[in-house]
Amino acid sequence: WGLNPVLRDSIYPLWQRKQIAFVPFAGTDDLSRSHFETQDNIESGEPAAQRSNFRSGFLSRLSGVLPNVPPIAFTNALPLSFQGATRDIPNISLKGDTKPHFDARQSAILTKMYQGTSLAAATADGLALPNTVSQDLRDEMVHASRGAPSAKGFASETQRIATLMRDRYRLGFIDIGGWDTHVNQGSITGGLANNLRNLGDGLAAYADALGGEWNNTVVVVVSEFGRTFRENGDKGTDHGHGTVHWVLGGKVNGGRVAGEQVAVSQQNLLLDRDYPVLNNYRDVLGGVLGRVWGLSGSQLQSVFPASKPKELQLV
Repeated sequence: WGLNPVLRDSIYPLWQRKQIAFVPFAGTDDLSRSHFETQDNIESGEPAAQRSNFRSGFLSRLSGVLPNVPPIAFTNALPLSFQGATRDIPNISLKGDTKPHFDARQSAILTKMYQGTSLAAATADGLALPNTVSQDLRDEMVHASRGAPSAKGFASETQRIATLMRDRYRLGFIDIGGWDTHVNQGSITGGLANNLRNLGDGLAAYADALGGEWNNTVVVVVSEFGRTFRENGDKGTDHGHGTVHWVLGGKVNGGRVAGEQVAVSQQNLLLDRDYPVLNNYRDVLGGVLGRVWGLSGSQLQSVFPASKPKELQLV
C-alpha cells in the first residue's frame, strides 16, 4: 500500500501520529455504477435492495437518537443524509458565504411576510443562521490572517467549518465533487493529483484549526464507488466498485490498514474489472458510530437497518 506523493505533507504526518486509518475493499452493495443512485443509497443508509424510504437519511436517523447533539450540513441544499429528521437541521454553503444572503431590508420584508403565522419562528431562525455564520466566518478570516498563510480551495473551507464545529455543532456533513477521472487521470500531476492535494490539505487544515478538539473528533471520508483496476484507452479509469474509506481523528486507532482484505489478483477482481467490496460501508460506519457515541445495538439498527456493525477498533 502507498500514499500518493501529493499527500506527503498533509496526510502522511497524520499517519505517522497514528491519527488516520484506511479501510480498503470498502463500499456498498449497489452495483449500478451510477453516481446518483449510489450516492443516494449511501446517504440513505438502507440496504440497496430493501430501500423503502426515499426521504430518510442515516444522519437524520442518527440525529434522532442523539437529540442533544446539534447537526449541520455544509451544502447548498439539505442532503438526503439529513432528510427525514424530526427536527429542523440547518444547511449552509460556505462558498462565497463571507457576507449574509439577505440584507437588512430583505430580512425585514421576509419577517413581515410570515409575522403572526406558524412559520414566524422558523423564518426568524432561518434568517438568523446565515448572518451568524457569516459573522463567524469573517471573524475567523481576520483571526487566521495572523501568522502562517492559509491553504487554498478546500483547505480554506475546512478552516471555516472547524470554527463552527468547534464552537456550535457536533455532527456535520460536506460533499466534494470532481472525482470522475475518465480521461487523463494522472498520478502526481493532473486532475486526480490536484483533488487529492486539496482534500489532504483541507483535512490537515481542519485538524489544525480544531486545536484540542481534534482529540474529540472523528472524520470519515467515503466515496460512492471506486475506479476500475485497469486504465482505459483515454488514460483514465471508469466507474468501479470497491474503494477506500479514510477514518481520521486525534484519538483514532490509526497508522494501519483495517478491515477484511484480499490479494489483488485477476481471480479476485469483481467481474474482472473492480476491487471487490469486502467491508460494507454501513457495517464499517456502524462500528465507528457505536464506539464514538456509545450506541446500543437497537440504536445502530435504527440508523443502519439490517446492518452488521464491524468492530474494527478504529476508535
